Amino acid sequence: MSTLSIQGVGRTFPGVNGGKPTLALQPTSLDVANNDFITILGPSGCGKSTLLRIVAGLDEPTVGQVLLDGQRVTGPGADRGMVFQSYTLFPWLTVRQNICFGLREKGMALAQQEEIAQRFIAEVGLTGFESHFPKQLSGGMQQRVALARALANDPKILLLDEPFGALDNQTRLLMQELLLSIWELHKKTVLFVTHDIDEAIFMASRCVVFSARPGRIKSELTIDLPYPRHYTVKTTPRFSELKALVTEDIRAETLRAVLMEK
Repeated sequence: MSTLSIQGVGRTFPGVNGGKPTLALQPTSLDVANNDFITILGPSGCGKSTLLRIVAGLDEPTVGQVLLDGQRVTGPGADRGMVFQSYTLFPWLTVRQNICFGLREKGMALAQQEEIAQRFIAEVGLTGFESHFPKQLSGGMQQRVALARALANDPKILLLDEPFGALDNQTRLLMQELLLSIWELHKKTVLFVTHDIDEAIFMASRCVVFSARPGRIKSELTIDLPYPRHYTVKTTPRFSELKALVTEDIRAETLRAVLMEK
């Protein structure tokens, strides 16, 4: 069981060369229950990724705090696994070695490392590619390795920052279904940043919409579609209703962002 509490977290970045500071994220609060799958949507530059980086401990909030199981987050930790949009595998390591990296850093015995790695290699559908290097893999395969590497450390929270954004549409759809199946199997708590409305609704138990910059939570929507989800749920009337609600929120904020830039 794990609970995540984001309490009034905000972030202001210093100005460049003594210029005006940039308020990237207004004080934001969000309670995340065990096994929640929360997707975060919003216009570009609204602070979605900043919030995720703060939860990961990769960035410090200017105000507020993040609590994981009652303990304040003060830096990166194995209790949070992060998957980025860009391919972040170590190019000089094989698939198995990449997945074992965090386990090795913990000092785990080699036999146990390889047992865990092989289990996750099978779960993400990469059996037979254990000795391949990242340059020998497609983008979708590389992201499967990154997902397996994050899961191998058995984090309480899985943080995903547009992990499928660089993939072609067909691969993206397959990765959505793969991630959902893994989430259902391992009962992890997930925060997932995306720009794709269909993706956000299809995957989430709860969808959070951010306002234009400086970001804040504008709305939250419970996605009352039953799990397990098949891609055909996207053709149902209820999916269309939920998409219409989210689209209107996103459209209004995107328009506001454009007007603010003029």
